[in-house]
Amino acid sequence: MNATLTYEPFKLPAGILALAVHLAFFALLYFGFSWQNIPPETMSVDLWQSLPEPVTIPPEPVKPLEIIKPTQPPAQIESIVKPDIALPDKKKKNEAKVTAPKKTEVEAIDDDKPLPKIIVDAKPAAPVVEVDQQALQAARERQEKIAAENVATKRVVDEYIAKISVKIRSNIVEPPNVPKKARAEFLVTLLPGGVVLNAKLVKFSGDTTYDAAVERAILKSQPLPLPPDVAMFKNFRELKLGFEPEK
Repeated sequence: MNATLTYEPFKLPAGILALAVHLAFFALLYFGFSWQNIPPETMSVDLWQSLPEPVTIPPEPVKPLEIIKPTQPPAQIESIVKPDIALPDKKKKNEAKVTAPKKTEVEAIDDDKPLPKIIVDAKPAAPVVEVDQQALQAARERQEKIAAENVATKRVVDEYIAKISVKIRSNIVEPPNVPKKARAEFLVTLLPGGVVLNAKLVKFSGDTTYDAAVERAILKSQPLPLPPDVAMFKNFRELKLGFEPEK
């Protein structure tokens, strides 16, 4: 019986690879784990049975006050002091004298220094206000004229308001039993020519029949009398008229 040997070329690399894997596994087990037993760290705590007493600093002793006795002044010894009369010293007199510079030196010094400039503040004099007597007289006359015109205007307004009131009163038909103290006031708005635009009751008399009678009389009296000057109409645009029953 003949035995034949067969050569398998892949067994050698496979064996080498298996050996390398086992070696790496053993190296990981050896170096990966710590083989030393390290005891765990412990914490030490000191327990005090009682706290130390605080250190107290003793106060400084109070020094007693020393009583200072007043000392008596020494007896004054009266002595007559004679005044020292100093004799004048000729040398000191000579030093005290101020030597005046010579005239020529003073002139030379004055020529070298510039003369000081004297600045005088020239303030302008206050202007003299001349009163124009003619202007004052004209202004006075103008004011007097305006005052006279106002008086004349008021007189005309009062005159025509009285005429308007008389005309309206003549057209009032008084109802019976009207209170004697009744008074009706109307705000009358006029148009140029004396036409009544509106008559508004602004004060109630207490009797509606009397108020209605006055309103009818106002409308019946138009056109109301106005001054011929058209410029005076602005004084009659709105009139506040009051009416009372005849007593």
